[in-house]
Amino acid sequence: MEWNPETLQFLSQCFLNTLSPLPEPRRRAEAALAEAADRPNYGLAVLRLVAEPSVDEQIRQSAAVNFKNHLKGHWAREPNDPLSEALTIIGKHDFPKAWPTLLPEVVVTLDKLSQANDYASVNGVLAMINSLFKKFRYQFKTNELLLDLKYCLDNFAKPLLEVFKRTAGFIDQALGSSTANVSVLKGYIESQRLCCRIFYSLNFMELPEFFEDHMDEWMVEFKKYLTLKYSALEDSGNDGLALVDELRASVCENISLYMEKEEEIFQKYLGGFVEVVWGLLVVVSNSSSRERLTVTAIKFLTTVSTSVHHTLFARDDILQQICQSIVIPNVMLRDEDEELFEMNYVEFIRRDMEGSDLDTRRRIACELLKGIAMNYKEKKAGGNSVSTDLVDVENFFGSVIVPELRNQDVDGFPMLKAGALKFFTMFRNQISKPVAMALLPDVVRFLTSESNVVHSYAASCTEKLLLVRDEGGRARYSAEDVSQFLLALMTNLFNALHKPESEENQYVMKCIMRVLGVANVSHEVALPCINGLATVLNRVCENPKNPAFNHYMFESVALLIRRACEQDPSLISAFETSLLPSLQMILSRDVSEFFPYAFQLLAQLVDLNRSPLPGNYMEIFALLLLPDSWKKSGNVPALVRLLQAFLRKAPHELNQLGRLSSVLGIFNTLVSSPSTDEQGFYVLNTVIENLGYDVISPYISHIWVALFNRLQNHRTVKFIKSLVIFMSLFLVKHGSQNLVSSMNAVQPDVFLTILEQFWIPNLKLITGSIEMKLTSVASTRLICESLSPSDSKLWGKMLDSIVTLLSRPEEDRVEEDLEVPDFGETVGYSATFVHLYNAGRKEEDPLREINDPKQFLVSSLGNLSARSPGAYPRIINENLEPANQAALFQLCSSYNVTIV
Repeated sequence: MEWNPETLQFLSQCFLNTLSPLPEPRRRAEAALAEAADRPNYGLAVLRLVAEPSVDEQIRQSAAVNFKNHLKGHWAREPNDPLSEALTIIGKHDFPKAWPTLLPEVVVTLDKLSQANDYASVNGVLAMINSLFKKFRYQFKTNELLLDLKYCLDNFAKPLLEVFKRTAGFIDQALGSSTANVSVLKGYIESQRLCCRIFYSLNFMELPEFFEDHMDEWMVEFKKYLTLKYSALEDSGNDGLALVDELRASVCENISLYMEKEEEIFQKYLGGFVEVVWGLLVVVSNSSSRERLTVTAIKFLTTVSTSVHHTLFARDDILQQICQSIVIPNVMLRDEDEELFEMNYVEFIRRDMEGSDLDTRRRIACELLKGIAMNYKEKKAGGNSVSTDLVDVENFFGSVIVPELRNQDVDGFPMLKAGALKFFTMFRNQISKPVAMALLPDVVRFLTSESNVVHSYAASCTEKLLLVRDEGGRARYSAEDVSQFLLALMTNLFNALHKPESEENQYVMKCIMRVLGVANVSHEVALPCINGLATVLNRVCENPKNPAFNHYMFESVALLIRRACEQDPSLISAFETSLLPSLQMILSRDVSEFFPYAFQLLAQLVDLNRSPLPGNYMEIFALLLLPDSWKKSGNVPALVRLLQAFLRKAPHELNQLGRLSSVLGIFNTLVSSPSTDEQGFYVLNTVIENLGYDVISPYISHIWVALFNRLQNHRTVKFIKSLVIFMSLFLVKHGSQNLVSSMNAVQPDVFLTILEQFWIPNLKLITGSIEMKLTSVASTRLICESLSPSDSKLWGKMLDSIVTLLSRPEEDRVEEDLEVPDFGETVGYSATFVHLYNAGRKEEDPLREINDPKQFLVSSLGNLSARSPGAYPRIINENLEPANQAALFQLCSSYNVTIV
């Protein structure tokens, strides 16, 4: 992509349109950018746009995010701020190997700039180095990474210390002057902060020798920054104070790192740092704006409290000071918490219930208290007992929590109500079933609260109660337990979705999903539920923005279809009336985020219908066969699921209007790529299973040619296993003679080559109980129907593989996961397919008439050997591994069969 005014105009307009609230121009712009991203120099062009001062700030910011994502797509996957992340990604993959001269050049430049007192430029260079060196944080040690680290230490450890000390001298000079320049001092402080971050990166893996030798020089300055007050900056406004606090926080992170990883070497500095850190905390804990410094400082004290140096806290006066001046001020409810509760309930819940508040002062203060309590259980601290003795949960629950839950005013004191619901949720396993059942109607009542947090906590409490299991894995709460208040529960849940800010409340929708999975859904409940879900679906189609909510919504629809319609087929028509217009709207309006969901729900509805399918379904079938429908990889598994449903329900229509040819064209496209070949086999297996050989025989040569080409050009273990399963299914459905002759018609004697090189060696790798049964039975039929004793070696090796397969322990077999996975925050709209657990179809056994594949093997061998006495024991003795010979004779003994 060439940089010129036209490119500037094109990219600017595209990035402007990506910010549009209207879905159509936004999608067009995203598509245009996706196409442009494949052109050479696209990334450079976007970067030029970001640096173009004449372009609107919003457009440049959008372009910066795009550049970040472009780098992610081509080089890595690591979230951060756009441009610094770009350098971080580049550093992780290309630095230093691809840039061998960069660091030496930077060292020279940095030295000149710092000596010239040009700290705007110094900080630009240090910021770049900081981004590049982030690759050494939070990574497993590898030889390659350690070599990169050694290179950076050899070239930059000494220059870093020189710049750090020189800047410290400049700061001392500035503070000694009566007229300190605030802007100059800001540059110095920012420089020291960046040096501290680089220090953190270079020391993260292990303590380098250079830093150990010069530890005094670093620690003296670190301690100074925690004790001195920089009045010129701190009194100049929030920006100045925040900048100094960032430096102090970086120092706290560095000393915490040394405390965790180099405790013995750091020991001589520890007492002094503990004293200055808690002195600092006494001051900053009372300020709500100094969050990061408070958190990092308390983390340092927490690390010390859980170490062998906890005796630094042993004196009663120190414990009292820590509890009263640090812990209590930081766990108290603040105005910001109340504001968050009322104004941003999602963030409040994320911090309060889901534990994302690990880096908040309240959570880390609690961790400090727990750390102290580990060693000083019964110490008194100014009237506050620090104790880890277990609380009588049921007594506390009955005396404090139950009265709040029984309170009829669902809107009074909402933070107190939310706390009571949270306690119930957290201790749900310890609270007995009778007590919980008595309170469940009250929890259901709280769904009517106007507080978003309260009705969200009520939904979450109900949802998590239904997941509780007793010993043995048995669910504690059954459909009968839910039935007595099911109608009120579902009514309140759907009404909660009409409350302001809760229209897309994922906790409420997740509760709907969970209740539908447990309850017996009667006709009276099913119809209002499907209508309510269809209404919600129509609304979110306008602007899909909450992936987790939408996933739980589609999972709820799938559950309702599966449980209600399978139990009462008369509901199918009503469900179609509610759902089909919504699903057709998704397709017609090109709501691409919902395509995979729509296809999976349509597959469910097709499965529930009887042949012949109604005309509106056949119209969808026609769209399904168009090549354009298959272009987006994220849609493929759902499209295959839908195509399989049509192939099972409309096999007769398949051989009309060239439909079978189109289906096999889809198979050919899918099987040619390693990323979709498994989906291609799903299509092919469904065709083979549901159509007669007379229908597929005109196409069978083309099928084999496609498979042989893929086998020759790009074979993988996954492909070969899928091929063995396909050949086995072909054999059991259409006979071994058709299998052998159709393969050899493409290339003479190719069947024996495939058998020897691929089928026999890979048979033992098959997993899954149905697949193991299918392939073992097919292989047994093959040696009993198609291979003669003259092929003794091949016959024996095939039998050896069959016995290996059937001797595998039961635990090695892959069973279906019975639990609905918890999707949480991991669900998003991307090229990755998102599976609807409840829209899946239970895999059918193509050999239902055979119960035991082991018995089938020995019975077949017994009958075969009876026709040629004496021939097979010798072949078995010569070709089977000793362990497999023993296993085979054990099977024969178990089933009272003799191979003669």
